[in-house]
Amino acid sequence: MVEYHPRAHAVATVHTPVRDQESRRGWPLIPLLLALLALVDLREEFLLLTDHFTITSLVFLVRVHPLAVAVLILFPSLWKRYR
Repeated sequence: MVEYHPRAHAVATVHTPVRDQESRRGWPLIPLLLALLALVDLREEFLLLTDHFTITSLVFLVRVHPLAVAVLILFPSLWKRYR
């Protein structure tokens, strides 16, 4: 009985530059941009709250700007995720 033994062929490998973990980890721009845009969106509401704080104005802020409030609440989690 004859067994087939494949010969070891030389395989050409292409080396692609691998990004180093440290060089890829810079400032997480996406969470910073989202937080900045949320603060710009809520700028007038914050001015009204500092001028005259009421529970109604706080509820109005959350109901009218839910995405901006969610971004600010979730910012620490986003920061950890992209860091």
